[in-house]
Amino acid sequence: MTTREDCLLRDAADPLAPLRDQFELPPGVIYLDGNSLGPLPRATPDRIAAVIRGEWGTDLIKSWNSAGWIDLPADVGDQIAPLVGAGAGELIAADSTSVNLFKVLAAALRIVGEDDPARCEIVSERDNFPTDLYIVQGLSELLGGRYTLRLVESADEIPAALGPKTAVLMLTQVNYRTGALHDMAALSAAAHAAGALTVWDLAHSAGALPVALNDDGADFAIGCGYKYLNGGPGAPAFVWVAPRHVSRFRQPLSGWMGHARPFDFVPGYEAGEGVARYLCGTPSVLAMSALECGVETLLAAEPYGGMAALRAKSLALTELFIERVEARCAGQGLTLVTPREAARRGSQVSFAFDSAWPVCQALIARGVIGDFRAPDILRFGFAPLYIRFTDVWDAAEALAAVLETGEWLEARFAERSAVT
Repeated sequence: MTTREDCLLRDAADPLAPLRDQFELPPGVIYLDGNSLGPLPRATPDRIAAVIRGEWGTDLIKSWNSAGWIDLPADVGDQIAPLVGAGAGELIAADSTSVNLFKVLAAALRIVGEDDPARCEIVSERDNFPTDLYIVQGLSELLGGRYTLRLVESADEIPAALGPKTAVLMLTQVNYRTGALHDMAALSAAAHAAGALTVWDLAHSAGALPVALNDDGADFAIGCGYKYLNGGPGAPAFVWVAPRHVSRFRQPLSGWMGHARPFDFVPGYEAGEGVARYLCGTPSVLAMSALECGVETLLAAEPYGGMAALRAKSLALTELFIERVEARCAGQGLTLVTPREAARRGSQVSFAFDSAWPVCQALIARGVIGDFRAPDILRFGFAPLYIRFTDVWDAAEALAAVLETGEWLEARFAERSAVT
């Protein structure tokens, strides 16, 4: 059985340990919620201050050219691209995950609809992140109810759900509640064999584990900038389109930044070249600059083995947490809902517990920040850039103490907040 002394030795020998210094981490806090909001990179405040005081404050509107503001979506996109197995010029940073999903889902449906108008189903998981399902419902209504959303109960049911009616298979690569990891290559191949296209949400995988969009045959992908990419609250998202599809149709939000010549100010829309046509409105320079700092914290891992090394540490951290929680909290009512098999697990561990909300609040009061997902999930994210093995040990000990003492039963921990 692993001891805390073993964890100290593992931390001392960890080649990724220097990467932790890239972040402002409050003393006395174990932060296991980077899968919801990444911590503040040390470089971000100075970068934002330089943009505000120098580029905006001094150079004013000239900075669209002199500081390269206009190129930020493409430049940041090129930095994200190698983290998700995309090529240069294939990915753009823009908007939110929900808006980007609307764009690529509409584009995918137009492609499929031209090739086979009889295809009318979008297949997904019932347990997919709700915004993804809501976007499908809203887009279907906009298109006159032509498309229906077919939800499967488990990943095992996905291949059988694909058929002659399937237009798009839409999945989040790592399930936001359970941390279960889909096999992108196998499911993309299954969708293509059925004549459908794939849309992948990388919100819980980009920056946490190696993603291979091109090699795995994906068609469209979107992702989040404020989780494992550490871009800050509400950071811009990103969108990727396989080169074989990128220019076939323009996306429906035909805003001026996606125009071939936005500063010609002509009344008719002409889609830009490549993935640039998936832009819409003016980029948020401050948010994009913060996202760039966040992405750089991932790129800093390249000399240490890059995403492969981060993945290896992530699996070691999650394996240790499962071991310690099950050893220390046996008989307390916790049920592991994250896959035990390493190849099927993202970078988080989730346990079901009937009173998960107050337990989560009691843990936060002890300085261990995880999060709660309705109705009964305790969720813990393990970002290998800054989480240590001793953090894992101490978090499991804190969870055991909360359950053993019953402190989660205190009335203050039952009060619900607006954001859970």
